[in-house]
Amino acid sequence: MTEAVQTDVIIVGAGPIGLFAVFELGLYDMKCDLIDILDRVGGQCAELYPEKPIYDIPAVPVCTGTELIDRLMEQIKPFSPTFHLGQMAQKLEKTAEGKWRMTTDAGTVLEAPVVVLAAGGGSFVPKKMPLKGIEDYEGKSVLYAVRKMDELRGKKIVISGGGDSALDWAINLQPVAEHVTLIHRRDEFRAAPDSVSKMRALVEQGAMDLVIGAITGLEGADGQIAGVTIKEADKEVRQVPCDAMLAFYGLTMKLGPVADFGIAFEGELVPVDTATFETNLEGVFAIGDINTYPGKMKLILSGFHEAALMAKKAFTYVHPDRRYRFQYTTSSSNLHDKLGKED
Repeated sequence: MTEAVQTDVIIVGAGPIGLFAVFELGLYDMKCDLIDILDRVGGQCAELYPEKPIYDIPAVPVCTGTELIDRLMEQIKPFSPTFHLGQMAQKLEKTAEGKWRMTTDAGTVLEAPVVVLAAGGGSFVPKKMPLKGIEDYEGKSVLYAVRKMDELRGKKIVISGGGDSALDWAINLQPVAEHVTLIHRRDEFRAAPDSVSKMRALVEQGAMDLVIGAITGLEGADGQIAGVTIKEADKEVRQVPCDAMLAFYGLTMKLGPVADFGIAFEGELVPVDTATFETNLEGVFAIGDINTYPGKMKLILSGFHEAALMAKKAFTYVHPDRRYRFQYTTSSSNLHDKLGKED
């Protein structure tokens, strides 16, 4: 059995609510490990609305989703959280010692007295390629995420997609792969302009290929892809050899394995006690869009409030031998020390 990493709080979801929970928990000496299926922090703010203006963050008249996440990351620096990105929380069970053991689909095992679900409407999962027989290759040589870049070293790689993930990985894998071919159905991209410029520069240098067209079939056997069939715009069908294919077609949201953790659900939402935001399981909390209660409003600022009350109850599980003492960050020298501020 894989040795479990010991921590105080396991947070499922590294969006704005999960990040602010790190701050509230950190003020009271609780170390956090965060799990997120995305390969970057930020949740919906970073993945779906990075440039969307947000107007209802207190004392911040306007900021983008990216700016909000950047500020939250700066705020939690003093507490040094550990992130387990590109992983899905897959299994939750109670240990003989009374802790919660969380296992991810990447084999990471965490143990803590407290679990916090801050996964919004569920986990983002990749949209699958609509190709006949692709399931024979998925998870082997057709991948929807890169877990270990070194496993792709020296391989001929086809990357399909036109967003940030597709272009970022095309650029990052180019130095380590034998060859990279980026395939997109049109010569316009949804990625950051800087990434598009870098990709086109590599193509002009002959360091990688760009093919405008659609993948219509796969070649290979026993889970190992050997090539893809492409119908290029206004051209004949042709083959592109490859050892691995990465498909980045966007994300969809599903509850995923969280629905099987033994937590009570109402539809696809988790009912909670509004005094603590605890679920039906002791030591397991739900904050943000994943929970439900009378008067619930799906706002980021509501999630921040929920994180503060959750942290107060979580303290009793993590530090059962200590008395919770409410303190103001404006006046507590103890909290100033934790935040690295001088009185």
